[in-house]
Amino acid sequence: MFILELTYTAPLERVDALLPAHVAWLEQHYASGTFLASGRKVPRDGGVILAVAPDRATVEALAATDPFVPAGVAAYRVTEFLATTVAPALAAHRETLPS
Repeated sequence: MFILELTYTAPLERVDALLPAHVAWLEQHYASGTFLASGRKVPRDGGVILAVAPDRATVEALAATDPFVPAGVAAYRVTEFLATTVAPALAAHRETLPS
């Protein structure tokens, strides 16, 4: 599982101008099952996405397609972790430690 943390690198006016395209991008990846949760950070200096993918390279390539990235208004930090304990709603995403 992955945590995608984005940090805005431009004024909010530029971010807000791209928000409809960013939301469409999010919806696409929710529909594919890759994104599990997302939202703005507080204070509003970026956001967080919880994602599942086969590997880090896939997630990094995906993050690069967020309309925020080529427009230069946000940068991503990707953190991979093993979700060995999950809420019942996320049971399908429970992982086991490597042997």
